Amino acid sequence: MSTKIVEKTDAELVELALENQAYFSDIVYRYQTKLTYYIRRLSNFPDEEIEDILQDVFIKVYKNLNDFDQSLKFSSWIYRITHNEVISKYRKIKQQNIISIEILTDDILNKLEHEVSIVETLENNEKKEIIKQVLALMDLKYREVLVLKYFEELDYKEISDVLKKPTGTIATLLNRAKKQFNKTCIDLNLKYE
Repeated sequence: MSTKIVEKTDAELVELALENQAYFSDIVYRYQTKLTYYIRRLSNFPDEEIEDILQDVFIKVYKNLNDFDQSLKFSSWIYRITHNEVISKYRKIKQQNIISIEILTDDILNKLEHEVSIVETLENNEKKEIIKQVLALMDLKYREVLVLKYFEELDYKEISDVLKKPTGTIATLLNRAKKQFNKTCIDLNLKYE
């Protein structure tokens, strides 16, 4: 990817890709890693499955690029397609209550623990294990809103676009997700001292 392409906005890249298919590889390059992490955070799929989902996502993006609604953020649109592909895969293999989060940075942990007070006194490694455990047990609708907010760092409007729910509903889901996170910690009888 050239320096000039790195400086382009998503909207500009979409326009270039619509004019010349060769620019689509720049979109893939920009989103491949982000979407891989997103899929991994929502699922416990092996790397091969993640690659298959990612390939399906980029095929759908390519086929539907002409239909992209320019009033939306491209990132919200591509995350929505990815979200749908993950859910579709879940339905196919019927493993909706399993998650594997292997990549948790201290920054992400700090953001999540700031919002979810129950893990405040734990050491980072303990926090990572608890967060993995707790997220694995949460309802998918709550897990995905936490992942979008704290791992993908999307704002309420972007999450609304991804999940196709009003922003007020997103706020409610996020609040309920935090409560379920705390309740699951308590249910697991986690010790904090």
